[in-house]
Amino acid sequence: MESDNLKKVENYQIKSLVKLDKLKNDYFLQKVFNNLEKKKMLYIAMYNKKIKKRINININDYKEYSELIEIEIKPVNIKNGKFINIKNENKKYYHIYFNDNKEEIKRNYINKEEKINIIKIIIDNKIESFEGLFSNCGCIESINFKKFYRNNIHNMSEMFYECSSVKELNLNNFNTNNVNNMISMFHGCTSLIELNLNNFNTNNVTKMNHMFFRCLSLKELNLNNFNTNNVTNMRYMFYDCSLLKELNLNNFNTNNVTDMSDMFEGCSSLKELNLNNFNTDNVTDMSDMFLGCSSLIELNLNNFNTNNVTKMNNMFFRCLSLKELNINNFNTNNVNNMISMFHGCTSLIELNLNNFNTNNVTDMKDMFSGCSSLKELNINNFNTNNVTDMSGMFEGCSL
Repeated sequence: MESDNLKKVENYQIKSLVKLDKLKNDYFLQKVFNNLEKKKMLYIAMYNKKIKKRINININDYKEYSELIEIEIKPVNIKNGKFINIKNENKKYYHIYFNDNKEEIKRNYINKEEKINIIKIIIDNKIESFEGLFSNCGCIESINFKKFYRNNIHNMSEMFYECSSVKELNLNNFNTNNVNNMISMFHGCTSLIELNLNNFNTNNVTKMNHMFFRCLSLKELNLNNFNTNNVTNMRYMFYDCSLLKELNLNNFNTNNVTDMSDMFEGCSSLKELNLNNFNTDNVTDMSDMFLGCSSLIELNLNNFNTNNVTKMNNMFFRCLSLKELNINNFNTNNVNNMISMFHGCTSLIELNLNNFNTNNVTDMKDMFSGCSSLKELNINNFNTNNVTDMSGMFEGCSL
């Protein structure tokens, strides 16, 4: 029987290829492995020395192209809780196993009468995107990636979107080498207390907007190894990470970022934020950027280039603890919206706006509203020819 199988393998397209002993081409290896797997003969390639030699296979190649991604999940026992979000046409590539097997617990849903301890999901190499894989799966308590040998996953947007019950996320074996999209990846993971991203490779990522949106329980976040060279969008990236007391972004390269709106909105526990290395040359939108950063005592924006920015509305809204804010270098030539820009900055004592160009601004509503500690404000250079709304502009300003 084995000799018949060997003949089949040896006949498998190999004869038409040249210099097999030097063959290193990934595509060909994957093709061979896929075919062997299809014919249930992978064990031959793995254990037979002759076959391994013929297709120049080694154990690392075998793992990379034939072993499957394996995920272990612990669910919270709630009624009708979805624990994986997959499309019908892809179901055959997701193999789901229950340790409390009751007819596989109807494949994709947990019924209220069933109590499941552990679910194991194996994903084969036909899958190249993890977009929305666990989206809105509010019944999961723990997700552990036990194996992850493949490099062909390119999209992880909304992967853990609104996984509101997840407390533990083990990504130590995660492979993000070729991922280019991380939009809303951990969006709404409100119960997540810690997140180890030390093994993340973000070299190819272009989008990180909403990535940690409303991660309300995160107390710390180490992004020292993040490569953001290719990222263009950081909008809402840390929105409502209200327990983060510090955030070290010294290694962030923002050369290509165009949108930073709402980036730190709601980070109400941050006391300082060092953005000295931020390159904002290409940024066009800074609206709501620091909105609600009520504990910020110090904010150094000396290196900010705002030449291309058009929106600054709500930029420092309710930055209650800021006593000083040096924005002497701000270029506002292209800004058209300054609504509530400094609204609620109750601790600001002085504000130098001598360099502000307001030629294109159309709305200044509530711009300095609630700035109750300002002793003086020189706006002699303000051009308000195009402004249509100034209501509440100085409301609550004791000056």
